[in-house]
Amino acid sequence: MSSLREPLGLLKALLLRIPLILKTILLHGVQMSPVKGKQDMRTELTVAIIRSFITTKAPLGKVQKQGIRDPGVKGPMWVSKVILPQPEVDVRDAVLHAIEDLKTGDETYDTPATIAVEAEWTGYRAGVGKKTPEPDLSEEEKYNKLREESPSDMTILYFHGGAYFLMDPCSHRVPVAHLSHLTGAPVFSVRYRLAPQNPFPAALVDALTAYLSLLHPPPGSLHKPVPANKIIFAGDSAGGNLSLVLLQTLLTLSRASRTIRFHGEDVPIELPAGVATISPWCDVTRSMPSTSGNAHLDYLEAPAIPPDDPAIKTAFTPLPFAPDDIWPTSPPRADFYCNASMLSHPLVSPLAAPAGLWKDAPPIWISTGEEGLTDEGLILARRVYQAGVPLVAEMFEGMPHCHGLLMMNRPASHRFFEGFAGFCRDAVAGRVVSTGSLTWLGFKLQLTKEIPIEKACEVSDEQVEALMQRMTAWKLEGEVELQKQWRATARL
Repeated sequence: MSSLREPLGLLKALLLRIPLILKTILLHGVQMSPVKGKQDMRTELTVAIIRSFITTKAPLGKVQKQGIRDPGVKGPMWVSKVILPQPEVDVRDAVLHAIEDLKTGDETYDTPATIAVEAEWTGYRAGVGKKTPEPDLSEEEKYNKLREESPSDMTILYFHGGAYFLMDPCSHRVPVAHLSHLTGAPVFSVRYRLAPQNPFPAALVDALTAYLSLLHPPPGSLHKPVPANKIIFAGDSAGGNLSLVLLQTLLTLSRASRTIRFHGEDVPIELPAGVATISPWCDVTRSMPSTSGNAHLDYLEAPAIPPDDPAIKTAFTPLPFAPDDIWPTSPPRADFYCNASMLSHPLVSPLAAPAGLWKDAPPIWISTGEEGLTDEGLILARRVYQAGVPLVAEMFEGMPHCHGLLMMNRPASHRFFEGFAGFCRDAVAGRVVSTGSLTWLGFKLQLTKEIPIEKACEVSDEQVEALMQRMTAWKLEGEVELQKQWRATARL
């Protein structure tokens, strides 16, 4: 979709979609739209157009490259690019320890290397237009300018979304700079490794490297040490997942009273001030009812599901992207991000973590639309609340996945950012109060009500486990078959 950043590319793409646009407008106008009473015309058009761009016809590598293409820095933002030096393998080994500690069976995963990690400091730049180019300054000079305009002692550690195989810090600069403007805080956006080339747990190792680098700046860093109680983990979609599993990793390591060797020092495990998640992807199996039940309101397609009748044998097959040098993998996997056996592991799908594993976590904020991922966000909210964790949860009626980032000039987005920034400020100030309820915001924000978090989602914990295990088993069977065919072909 990066071609849409250019006016000519956008015009051509929209011309091809005139029939879709006219049909959507007509159905909405005569009140025959499937989203009647849930979305206004502009939201419905936005969802329909985004949905039309999601395709598997192109090779995965091409789609990935388009999503990480840097459009450059312009407008009201400061961006200072940095490289965090490669740490000792102890960082990787700490992640592996947490994985092993939380395993329940024969889960398998690749062992990644520790690498230098790229990141961007992002902040708001006042007094410039949307097309103003960035000044010709060194990265250090840009960082100093950024800090002058983002003087808060809070730092937001941000992980972008994109299903773990798409997007980049450069694709999220506008909303991240806006968040910096609202909080007065610098935002540290991490360019973590993407799948399928770098499957689980490579991204988690990079996330831990970034967090430790904030706490204990390596030699040559632009920033001074940031206390843990001044750091907020934040992310959208897969970035929300990464925020939660990084927290779960720290909780697991802290229970084992471990330290980590980091650039020549043994550093303690410290928890952040809070975690803020936007439409978090908590169930990588994609097995909750809302994935299909809310599909008409969202641009995310409903996933394939195993047949209800066990007598019907339908093998799972991955999304049919055109083959290239990164997908399918060798040997093939059923999932872009991880081996199928890992899908229900708490550090892959945080929804697999029972309430007890969230004990002693810092405050957590969960914001979701009425989207494919709604159930998993609300169930996770219920779990953390049951663990005694301060919780702030909200749901926007009729809104699609990550609506606040996609439609930033709409009233619902303004309300979303207000809650996002407010939580960040409250968390570092130690004043988050959990009401035990979900704030439900109605269509056009005309109605707001509080729903007990225990009743916000009707799917029970027993049903959650059964659904996740069923989907994991189905994908694992499909992966075994894919690898069998791959080995047979390799022998020819």
